[in-house]
Amino acid sequence: MDLGLAGRTALVMGASQGLGEASAIQLAAEGTHVILVARREDALNDVKKTIETAGGTASVVTCDLFDRASRTQLCDAIRKLDRLDILVANSGGPAPGMAPGIGSDIWVREFDAMVLGLIEVMDTAVEKMKHAEFGRIIVIGSSGMVVPIAKLAVSNTLRSAIGGYVKTLSEQVARYGVTCNMVLPGRIDTPRTRSIDEGGAKNESLDVEEIRRRSWSAIPAGRYGRPEEFGAVVTFLASECASYVTGTQMRVDGGSIKSVNT
Repeated sequence: MDLGLAGRTALVMGASQGLGEASAIQLAAEGTHVILVARREDALNDVKKTIETAGGTASVVTCDLFDRASRTQLCDAIRKLDRLDILVANSGGPAPGMAPGIGSDIWVREFDAMVLGLIEVMDTAVEKMKHAEFGRIIVIGSSGMVVPIAKLAVSNTLRSAIGGYVKTLSEQVARYGVTCNMVLPGRIDTPRTRSIDEGGAKNESLDVEEIRRRSWSAIPAGRYGRPEEFGAVVTFLASECASYVTGTQMRVDGGSIKSVNT
């Protein structure tokens, strides 16, 4: 199947590792030039090298969503691009926290980066896409938007806020050939998942493999997802083939969410 991605340009946020990196590598494999965005330039250059070694093309832009000046620079860079066809908006995840008891300073800081920061970048990208009459906005969310995860109260709440915005945005820009969708990962074998498992093992004085096996038992697929499996779904949503898919929240969770509706 020809996904129609050759010659396109994609900007992938959080591309230095995990789900963002996997998405960038998959898009590049389909002939898309990928602009890699994250805080750590050295890590981005490693991903760039991986893409180029496989025959793809990539460039690097640094941005820290927690720094408003840095966000402004990223938006300015987007406006100056010759073209931008695909935005993979990925904020990373906040530190674990239980409700109630999370300080208001944490809420304000995380909201500014995870919600306002992503909205600023999405709005900038959409204006460029509307003029080209083609665009794909793909936001990486979390399964916690459907079934809240007990120790991730900030993530559950703020990603749900972004979900409301993406759905609203999708209705406003569909007529311009711009689609807006979210991809909700379950337990994917990324550095963040491994860090959470290691923290659980330390808290319970257990071997980390025991924690992982316990997690697997609650997933119908019986394992964690592979990053490339997640990246493949992002790549499909970015493609010409997905031109009639918008306003959706697509799960990539091995069947772990039990509800029928999102």
